[in-house]
Amino acid sequence: MFNQRKYIKVTETILITGGTGFLGSHLVHALLVHDYNVIILKRKTSLLGRLADISGSPKLYFYDIEEIDSIFSEHHINAIFHTACCYGRNNETAAQIVETNIVLGLKLFDYAIRYKVDTFFNTDTFFNTNTITQKYLNSYSLSKKQFSVWLKQMADPVHVINMKLQHMYGYGDDTKKFINGVLLQLQQNISEIKLTTGKQKRDFIYVDDIVNAYLLLLAQRKSLPVFSEFDVGTGTQISVHDFISELYLQFKQKYPENQSHLIFGAVPCHEGEMMYVRENIKPLHNLGWQAVIGYRDGISKLI
Repeated sequence: MFNQRKYIKVTETILITGGTGFLGSHLVHALLVHDYNVIILKRKTSLLGRLADISGSPKLYFYDIEEIDSIFSEHHINAIFHTACCYGRNNETAAQIVETNIVLGLKLFDYAIRYKVDTFFNTDTFFNTNTITQKYLNSYSLSKKQFSVWLKQMADPVHVINMKLQHMYGYGDDTKKFINGVLLQLQQNISEIKLTTGKQKRDFIYVDDIVNAYLLLLAQRKSLPVFSEFDVGTGTQISVHDFISELYLQFKQKYPENQSHLIFGAVPCHEGEMMYVRENIKPLHNLGWQAVIGYRDGISKLI
């Protein structure tokens, strides 16, 4: 679980979108432990498996069948954690990606203004750069970029904290994502796991460290400017090759009978592949936060 740091216990109410997802469910757990009231806005089709062991009773609303207005009229919302997103991995149309990644957020922000919510946390990505080149992520990255521009324009009177997450990973993530997808292939004892050369560098950050960043900024939000943006990462980038090799090594140590082999260079890189990431972790460090889980320990937790 997340790092049990001491935060001032409060009775504030947090509305979270995507609360049944990977990051969202970890945030729900953490918020409940720290005695926040939690309201989850979810699709009717979203499964609750990641929340099966929660100790607490978050309220659930379905944004595809219920009026969002009723949430704000029935509850005083202090802050919104917007983690819901659509990657486009399930052949969603551009309109569906825009509906989730832009329109839903704008609707929530309009209600935040109307009902005097003090802070809106947006979950952004390191792929949101000034030069979007990866074709397979283009619609997702473009939508994230456009929504962050909207937030900068609308940030007053509701404060905005834009969280640009580096390469997040951890237990319970979707196996359609890269790291957990490789782990699934190892679990299935796939003989040849085909990969790129792995020369791309990423800042791999375990989900518990990200949760702690949200909690710290939630506690300190009233001292921040109207619009704040933070890169959330360890500050250290390693190659995909080294990360996956460590994952493979630890898995083989635990399951020596496994017959899988990593085949680096068997898959070409995507056109315009981002080979390294520009990031600045210092602003978060200045507020007293830093990642505490190194990638080797994070892989151990994952396995």
